[in-house]
Amino acid sequence: MKTGIKIALSITLLSSLSFAGEQFAMSDSDRAMYTDMLENNPADLMISNGEELLEEYCGGDAGVAAFFNISEDDLPAYIAGFPRYLKEFKQVVTVSQALQGLMSKNTHKPFKLKSSDMFDMSAYVKTLANGEKSNIDVNADKYIKEAFVLGEKTYMTARGGRGLSCNSCHSADIVGAVLRTQPLPDLTSKGVAVAATWPAYRMTKSSLRTLPRRFQGCMKNALLKVIPLGSPEMVALEVYLTHEAKGTEVAIPGLKR
Repeated sequence: MKTGIKIALSITLLSSLSFAGEQFAMSDSDRAMYTDMLENNPADLMISNGEELLEEYCGGDAGVAAFFNISEDDLPAYIAGFPRYLKEFKQVVTVSQALQGLMSKNTHKPFKLKSSDMFDMSAYVKTLANGEKSNIDVNADKYIKEAFVLGEKTYMTARGGRGLSCNSCHSADIVGAVLRTQPLPDLTSKGVAVAATWPAYRMTKSSLRTLPRRFQGCMKNALLKVIPLGSPEMVALEVYLTHEAKGTEVAIPGLKR
């Protein structure tokens, strides 16, 4: 019975898809706008704001390096390895969570993970890794190993009334299909740089968004219960997909429809 339901759900999902060769993901006007934004990404202004915020609340690049107990020269490669386990937090954290800790240490009220200021500031910090290869190490310690396992489980587990998982829309079986005018990438293919291009500017939202925030948008669209930002499951999901992007060049801010 369960097998029959899953097959029916798969047919329903596939019936709502068209493939990239049959339908463009963008209108001509949107495509022209996208081409222009590749040269003039609106997120650049937001990242400049993030740099100023980092200077004010965290002591700039030097303050971040000191917080991680590394040199500024080592900061780019270190940032390219997030999410990672930090002893100060006793858990695996994202760049945004680490910045919350640094703000608190500097006696400032931390920005909320969903705030635009946090998006801007964490995006700036991640740009420090531009040109580096994504180098997350899921074998570095037991905590990151556990996070990877949880992330894979979160990605693959079907939830909600429709019985959908992240993999339902991003498996190799339907890669290249277009859903809601957007081509569906296979997020678990080695070398796919999805995680290495977030935070990104989303044209449809006219704002800068982080990868976890994008996950939440997908969950909401699929009518799934939204996993909270900063929760073990959400951090683990970022660990899992960042591992799949390992070895690809960090290029932030990305530009997404």
